[in-house]
Amino acid sequence: MGAELPITASVSGPEVNGRTQPAPVEPPDAGTGEYEIVPGDDAPPEDGSGETIRYIVEVEGDLPFDADEFGSDVHTILNDERGWGHEDNMRFARVDSEPVAFRVSLSSPDLTDDQCYPLLTRGKVSCWNGTRAVINALRWGAGADTYDGDILSYREYLINHEVGHALGHGHANCPEDGALAPVMVQQSKSLEGCEPNPWPSR
Repeated sequence: MGAELPITASVSGPEVNGRTQPAPVEPPDAGTGEYEIVPGDDAPPEDGSGETIRYIVEVEGDLPFDADEFGSDVHTILNDERGWGHEDNMRFARVDSEPVAFRVSLSSPDLTDDQCYPLLTRGKVSCWNGTRAVINALRWGAGADTYDGDILSYREYLINHEVGHALGHGHANCPEDGALAPVMVQQSKSLEGCEPNPWPSR
């Protein structure tokens, strides 16, 4: 696949790990409770190969995030050469209509809890609910302590981890202290002695 694709996030925060970070955002506990599909299409990379997987991005109403920017970030992450298609076995096309393999849904903490039930997310974490990669807006906006202020890398992890479930991957454990964490480790909660890692191919 092609060269690394930079995330196009609005940035105004500190520099961490060589990248200027977005300013942390704390969303409200609840939005409208309804998703709005991000309109338009994003084609898969022309220089990739393998199966094209169609997906939808949707954002709950009344969240303090730009829906188009979120959709662009998700698409960039999924088609990065370090991502799930790194061996040219798949590539991702964002669309705004069915049929799709999965949805990536930016959700307030309250809607995350509803979408993830019976998993108890307690407004703190994200999940895969069988049809959606439910992305908790609190985590998207502020990152996680395990990533020590690197919000952009955490966002990459968050998308890759939850979409990993959509692709059939279960949770993993840290193989040994000091190693890069497999992307399917629950890195939002603990690195288990590993180093943070947002990418499947590392």
